Order: sequence, then structure tokens, then C-alpha cells
Amino acid sequence: METLWNRNYVKALTANFMLYFSFMLIVPILPLYLADTYGAGKHTIGIVLSGYTITVMLVRPFSGYIVDSFDRKKVLTACYGVMFILFGGYLIGGSLLLFTLVRTLHGAPYGATTIANSTVAIDVLPSSRRAEGIGYYGLSNNLATALSPSVGILIYDVTHDFRILFALSMLVSGIGLLVASSIKVKSKECTQKVELPKMKLDRFFLTKGWSQALITCCFGLSYGILSTYLAIYGRERLGITSGTGMYFLILSVGLMLSRLQGAKALRDGNITHNAAVGVSISVFGYILFAAVPDLWAYYASALIIGLGNGHMFPAVQTMFVNLAPNSLRGTANSTLYTSWDAGVGLGVVFGGILAEMFGYGSAFRLGAAVNLFGVVFFFTYVRNSFERNRLR
Repeated sequence: METLWNRNYVKALTANFMLYFSFMLIVPILPLYLADTYGAGKHTIGIVLSGYTITVMLVRPFSGYIVDSFDRKKVLTACYGVMFILFGGYLIGGSLLLFTLVRTLHGAPYGATTIANSTVAIDVLPSSRRAEGIGYYGLSNNLATALSPSVGILIYDVTHDFRILFALSMLVSGIGLLVASSIKVKSKECTQKVELPKMKLDRFFLTKGWSQALITCCFGLSYGILSTYLAIYGRERLGITSGTGMYFLILSVGLMLSRLQGAKALRDGNITHNAAVGVSISVFGYILFAAVPDLWAYYASALIIGLGNGHMFPAVQTMFVNLAPNSLRGTANSTLYTSWDAGVGLGVVFGGILAEMFGYGSAFRLGAAVNLFGVVFFFTYVRNSFERNRLR
């Protein structure tokens, strides 16, 4: 059996972890930062924080095409470098308008870097271990997404200094940039020439994966509401001032356990089975969180959602990759991430609106309902559609 843990694959995982850790480190404290520093209301916070997601969604489809058409290593290094530089914008401070501008612009290199790095990771994987490798790769960003908010909240609880968190994010991003720049990719895998009609939609969106994109958007919306408004909800509704970090820590434990347990199933080709298990578990966690505003349900939902997402995300990503030819790996990845970020952005916006009008409980109920729709659609259509259209 071919070696999975080659040097370049490990570097791609490390760069990916640093990418997500640096970006997600400040996500849970941004609503507090905007409220405390600029006196922003709930609706304003939702609008300001959705700016980067809109930019990500605009950039990612083109990122997939660029990654498929040019040297993937050079694209990765350039995008990672710009993302690192823009972290300095948070340290400048100033007005709410300046913050909004920096946050919105930051979405462009972040979105492009995630596509470039994930595609490079797939390039350096042996073909016989690709599905398993995608699962472990996803663990690196899921683990960072789960751990970094808890670290960020812990640091803020101790220091009450937002600038320390912004500086730490920039430092971690810089380390990730150095690691990414050292990855070696064979030239024939770096550059993919796409011979498609000029206006063909598949250059920018994997049309065969539209149903996977829809459910990914649903699941992203749920997580967008949860991750963005968890800290301020816990403080206002449950009186939790320092336990939000523990929530993400428990969620990360669930992610690690399910990723490790599901790796063998992915290696054996049980892709839709893993996805089915994941979406079924995670929706229960969102329903529990929304329906029972109590401390035990608060923390139990973290473990359940972690267990579910750890199974679901790598399986869905493998579904996207298996629907696309090798020359469209970047497009497949960009479709996945664009769909996820579209859901996250919608969750931030509509979650903020509902929280302003009816309270945070209504926002979390919306997330649970949309997640449930995605689960039902997966079992009634998506699973069978994938088996009919898969290329490998």
C-alpha cells in the first residue's frame, strides 16, 4: 500500500491547520469587539461580519479556475502571503468603517488560499489513499476551527485585550505561510490545463455537484449561526462568561474521535455511509441546542455536533472530488467551500436579524430547521444522485 503520510502531505496539513487557526481564532470575539469598541448593535454586527463571507463567495469560484489553470504552488504562496499581510489591518484599529473594509477584503485571500491548499494536498496524495487522506486533511481544519475559538476566548478572558489576539493571528498565519512555501509539488500536478468552452459553467461551479452544494450550504448556515453568536448568547441567556471556550474544546474532541473512527470507512470506499452517519448525528445536536436552553444541553450538543461534522465533512468533500475529473479538482473544492461559506454568511446575516427581532433562541431554531432540511434532502435525493454520477 502506498504511503499516506509523505512529507509534503504533512506540510499541507500543517499549513491548512495554521490557516484556519489564525482566521478562526478571532471569530468568536469579533461580536464582542464590535459591541465593546464601536457600540455596534446586533443587526450591525451581523452585517459587518458577513462582509468577508460575501467576498469569499465571490472569489472562490474564480479561485478554483485559477488553481486548475496555473501553477498551484505559486497560487497558494501568493494568496497565503496576502492573507498574512491583511491580518495587520486589524491591528491598525480606527473606525468601524475601516474595520469593515479590512474584514471584507480579508475574505478574498482566505477563500483563495483554502482552495489552493486543499487542491495541492490532493495532488501530493497517492491515488490509492486519496479518500482517507481527504478525511485526515479535513481533520486539520476542523480541529483548528474547533480549537482556535476556545483558545481565543481563553486569551481574551485572561487579558481582555483584543490586540493580543489580532497579533497572535498574524503570527500563526506567518508560520503557515512559511510551511506552505516549502511544499514540493511535481510540475505536472502543479499546472492543470483546462480545455473547456469559454463560458462553460463548469469552469467555476461543479454543476454535477449542485445537490451536494445545496446540503453543504444548509449545514454551513447552521454552523455559521452557532459559531458566530455562541459567545454572546451564552453570556446573555445562560450567564456563561468563560465557558464558551470549553464548548469548542468539547466539539473538537467529537471531531477527532469521529475523524479517526471514520478514516477506515473512507479508505474502504464507504463514502455515502460516512456522510449519512454524520448528517444524522449532527442534526440532533443542533436540535438539542435550539430546543433545550440549559447548561447540560449546551455542552452535550457540542460533542454531538463534533461527532456528526467529523463524519460528514470529509465524506462530502470526497463526493465532490469523485464527481470531477483530475483537471477540475480546484473547481470541485471551490464548489464545496463556496457552498459552505454561502451557508455561513446567510447564517450570520439572518441569525443577526432574528436575534435583533426575537432573540438568539429564534436564530438557533432557524439553524436547526435548515439543517434538518439538508438531512432530509440528502437521504431522498443526494445519496442516490452521487452514486449515479460518480467518476471513481
